[in-house]
Amino acid sequence: MMDLGPVSWPPLPISTERLVLRESEGRDRAAFIELYASPDVHTYLGGPRPREDLEREMPEVPGRRPGSFVVVLDGAMIGHVMLTRAAEHCCPAAVGKVDFGYLFLPRAWGCGYAAEACAAALDWLESVLPGESVTLTTQIANAGSMRLAAKLGFVEAERFRAWGADQWLGRRAPLSG
Repeated sequence: MMDLGPVSWPPLPISTERLVLRESEGRDRAAFIELYASPDVHTYLGGPRPREDLEREMPEVPGRRPGSFVVVLDGAMIGHVMLTRAAEHCCPAAVGKVDFGYLFLPRAWGCGYAAEACAAALDWLESVLPGESVTLTTQIANAGSMRLAAKLGFVEAERFRAWGADQWLGRRAPLSG
């Protein structure tokens, strides 16, 4: 993982109609543990991490780095949106590009929160790094993630096999430039 580049971090919190995207805080630690220990969240990500390991290893303020947004609904963390620059990838076309990822707690699924938060994070990226191309990788079997990727404007760039499953690399063309 490489730095995003010349971005001022952290930005002011980003407010959408229902959500706030902000930098991680200590009060988010329990939700991060829940997110990474959830078998539902990690169905297509190689399985959950053991809660005991997470309790022991998770920093007091997890996810604090440029491009890492905590997604908050009514004061509580419901998800995590990440923008990083891919230093390496199974697909050479993704190396050096901004890689986009997201995880949401199951209680937030099916309400449009992921689409709302992801669109806001991508808008933020466009405002600070105009013209950046963004990639997203998901398992082809992850129908929900495939639908969200399409809704966000990602189009198929490549299919490949990795981590024991068929994967999809989507690319979102820059809005400007």
